[in-house]
Amino acid sequence: MQNDSQPILSVRNLKTNFFTDEGVVRAVDGATFDVHLGQTLGIVGESGCGKSVTALSILRIVPRPGRIVDGEITLRRETENGQSQDVALTSLGENSREMRSIRGAEIALVFQEPMTSLSPVHTIGNQIIGAARLHRQISKQEAREMVIELLGLVGIPRAESAVDSYPMQLSGGMRQRALIALALSCDPRVLIADEPTTALDVTTQAQILDLLRSLQDQKGMAIMLITHNMGVIAEMADQVVVMYLGRVVEEGPVNAVFGESKHPYTQSLLRSIPSIHSTPKVQLPTITGTIPHPYNRPAGCPFHPRCPDVIPGVCDKHEPELHTVGDEHLVSCFLYHPVPEAGS
Repeated sequence: MQNDSQPILSVRNLKTNFFTDEGVVRAVDGATFDVHLGQTLGIVGESGCGKSVTALSILRIVPRPGRIVDGEITLRRETENGQSQDVALTSLGENSREMRSIRGAEIALVFQEPMTSLSPVHTIGNQIIGAARLHRQISKQEAREMVIELLGLVGIPRAESAVDSYPMQLSGGMRQRALIALALSCDPRVLIADEPTTALDVTTQAQILDLLRSLQDQKGMAIMLITHNMGVIAEMADQVVVMYLGRVVEEGPVNAVFGESKHPYTQSLLRSIPSIHSTPKVQLPTITGTIPHPYNRPAGCPFHPRCPDVIPGVCDKHEPELHTVGDEHLVSCFLYHPVPEAGS
């Protein structure tokens, strides 16, 4: 699918830090990427790489003691006369009226664990009705009819009765579908799905992914899919961003990143995935070491202590920047761009 020439959402040099008594955690450290209408951007990486904090930063709901310290997040909005207007979300107050009008209505978030995201003491219908009426001028009856239609759209059977169910009365897959219905209740242009299939069995995972793809085809919305599952990214994404320790280390079209991966971290992630060509009863390769402690980040390239291709005296002293290695394919690694001169 061809993307819009102008992105609906742009993130530039985003930096989000958490200021704690023990020190400063650089959860997101200079992330840059674009999200286009009608396409799916996959953000992948190990746990602790800053994927979820990136999503919270976009919605301006980073919990204290965290805050955005640098960078810009821009949303392209449609005005009443049909013109486009760029809004810098980072310039809006977290609790400002304009930010609240954007959050949920134009950018919606599907959390990874429905049981902790849905109120256990309110019915599914009441929770979605409340969100819809917050952003839409509709009556409670109109909202209820819309919610029943939404629940049917996301594949919940007997939506007329399910609308009055409590979360504990639904299976994990049905709760996840209810969360998606909640996110779609205000017809957002950008849907952020944070690990939407993590707690589900493989059959239900496939159903949820098919549902997201179908909804995108129907509504033309942009999807930002956050996951550690490379198989999900390969199936769903058009563009891929690989993050490590808060930084984007590789970015590009899914075929380029998966078929001709450049960064040693991306290559290691892909090698660790079993395939039909894997030799039976042979242990899969793993990535050496673990993600560094957030209070003890290594100097230079953040991946160099675990990298099989580390260049001594370079990777441990200098931070690489993203450089083009192909059509829309970017990588942050000294294997693909000039090594800094001595003393620089």
